[in-house]
Amino acid sequence: MDLLSATEFSPTGPVKKDLMKTAGSNIVLVGLETGQVIPPHPEPYAVVFVVLQGEGIITAGSVEHPVKPQHLVSVKKDENRGIRCTQRMVLLGIREDV
Repeated sequence: MDLLSATEFSPTGPVKKDLMKTAGSNIVLVGLETGQVIPPHPEPYAVVFVVLQGEGIITAGSVEHPVKPQHLVSVKKDENRGIRCTQRMVLLGIREDV
């Protein structure tokens, strides 16, 4: 699968696309246009974000990580996570299945 070609975008907000569910994880593809934000919020699962394209800031707990392609950010269970896109982004989210 060509992940960049499979990514969807919307002018109204980030687009999350489920790619695969396994016994222990859920893999999603997220497309964000420049300026779009997913506000920091806690979730009851751990997640790893892999940046495939673009630039922005990923919040993990109380730390803001500037990211660009090939960066990886890990967020623990129940920690705040959020994304602020500064240049059209494509992310792979790999989360533990709950």
